[in-house]
Amino acid sequence: MRTQSYRISRKSKVLIHALLIFGAILMMIPFVWMLLTSFKTLTESTQVPPVIIPKSFSFDNYAKALVSLPFKTFYFNTIFTTLMKTIGQLLFCSMAAYAFARLQFPGRTFIFLLCLSVLMVPGQVFIIPQYMIMKQLHWIDSLQALIVPGLFSVFGTFLLRQFFMTIPRELEEAAKLDGCHYVGIYWRIILPLAKPGLVALAIFTILWSWNDLLWPIIVNTSMQKMPLSAGLAYLQGEHFTNFPVLMAGSILAVWPMIIMFLFFQRYFIEGIALTGTKQ
Repeated sequence: MRTQSYRISRKSKVLIHALLIFGAILMMIPFVWMLLTSFKTLTESTQVPPVIIPKSFSFDNYAKALVSLPFKTFYFNTIFTTLMKTIGQLLFCSMAAYAFARLQFPGRTFIFLLCLSVLMVPGQVFIIPQYMIMKQLHWIDSLQALIVPGLFSVFGTFLLRQFFMTIPRELEEAAKLDGCHYVGIYWRIILPLAKPGLVALAIFTILWSWNDLLWPIIVNTSMQKMPLSAGLAYLQGEHFTNFPVLMAGSILAVWPMIIMFLFFQRYFIEGIALTGTKQ
């Protein structure tokens, strides 16, 4: 019986891994196609039947993309706005999460559920109110219009709250006996112990900010205030699009995120695994 159950367990594991590998290959196909297209000529990119591997690998499309768009400005805008959003989310979301996870105050559960209800509303619903606020503040076509709406998120609060709830309360009680106040507990005990959660939130925020497209196109109009994701839209013409150059620009925009994921994939997986836990 044990041998039979072991064989069944092993077969199920092999099947699961085969399905995961198949899913990973399917997800990699668009990226591989984008990478190969960036080395193709315009004729090869539009040929029917499609050309999968270009006859010769040339970096001319990358040179054309760098000349066509101010990538230095795009990189600066993207890195600066992403950095500010990440710092803001780590600060404000962690403070809100600490209040919901540790502090006792009237209506705590109701307020938290009210905040979670925002996750059920599509983000497009908030675009018009946010745009009107930016207009009243005279922040249209500016970097602060990209930064301020992203300084806080309900998802970040929920994620960190789940991490904070796994920290033993005995540590807080011991700190209170030593005369440590709430701010000291938050800064010296909670945050250091919640490092995996903070790193996970930082990775999620960086990915979301780096790939944000709709809001920058709506709130900004000049090319000098555009991030990478929105700036690449200028490579897509109304009647004609040079797809190899567009794919080359996309590769130039996405490679920092790939490198970041390779270095921090452990924290990224931990963030996904522990988001739904509660103790």
